[in-house]
Amino acid sequence: MTIDGEITLIVFSLTSSAFLLVYTLVVARRTRLDRRLEEIGSGRDLSDSIPQATSMAQFTQSTLPRMGAPLIPTEEEERTLLQARLIHAGYYGRQAMAIFLGVKLLLIVGPTFIGLALGVLGILPMRYAVLGGTCLGIGGMIGPSFWLDSQKKKRQTNFRRALPDALEVLVISMEGGLSLPGGLRKISTELRTAHPALAAELNLVQREVQLGRSPGEALMQLGTRTDLEEIRNLASVITQAERYGASLVKSLRVHAETLRLKRYQRAEEMAQKAAIKIMFPTLLFIFPTVFVVVLAPAVLRFMNFFTQTKIPTIKF
Repeated sequence: MTIDGEITLIVFSLTSSAFLLVYTLVVARRTRLDRRLEEIGSGRDLSDSIPQATSMAQFTQSTLPRMGAPLIPTEEEERTLLQARLIHAGYYGRQAMAIFLGVKLLLIVGPTFIGLALGVLGILPMRYAVLGGTCLGIGGMIGPSFWLDSQKKKRQTNFRRALPDALEVLVISMEGGLSLPGGLRKISTELRTAHPALAAELNLVQREVQLGRSPGEALMQLGTRTDLEEIRNLASVITQAERYGASLVKSLRVHAETLRLKRYQRAEEMAQKAAIKIMFPTLLFIFPTVFVVVLAPAVLRFMNFFTQTKIPTIKF
């Protein structure tokens, strides 16, 4: 097989894989969305809609923990740091660390073996196959850490958006006569559709309160799990109001207004940044096209003029 044929085969494989990946993600997302809308419309509990274990789920629960178990750090500090990062990203399972390390090992070793197999079978030259597999393995070693940080950032953004709405519901519930634990239970029920992540976390907080913790301590623990300063401030407000006998409803209302103002300012900041960010694709993609459209006719005319014009020669 010639080099041009190999390049064509590689480009075709990458394009087909990317198309199949996008199609699978879009179809799966639509399927989950339709199922969720049907469950909301029928009034069923969303916690009962967990699908049965598939082969992929069985692989995740059985094989990946065994692969990642030898990679668990032996030092307590490193293990605690990794566990905290997983908790901040929303992964609370007992095997979350082992599964994460198993996926990381699979992403490191898998591309290397695939590259060697492509080289041995003669599909690609051996040096290109080994080099490509090694580069993908290095990406697999670094990529999961960036993905974990991205999950944490996305989760914190969702909580920042949902927290003012949750506090508004809590204030209204307490003004209606409910206690603070009752208001937390009301939030976890009412916000399950609009903000499911925060509703699930507040359900955990409400259960911790039922087990004997004070609401301030339970919310402080939530702030530790999410690594979110807004929730820590909320826990401090509740603790101070309970300690000094201040009006809890007024304190929560003021804190809710503050969080809503911060959310509005954050939206304005993002809108101001959008004007700067749009300059880069404009300079890279739009301006070159405009220059080609505007200057191409003039350039073609100059080329035709110089090719048709004969330069006179001087004879001595």
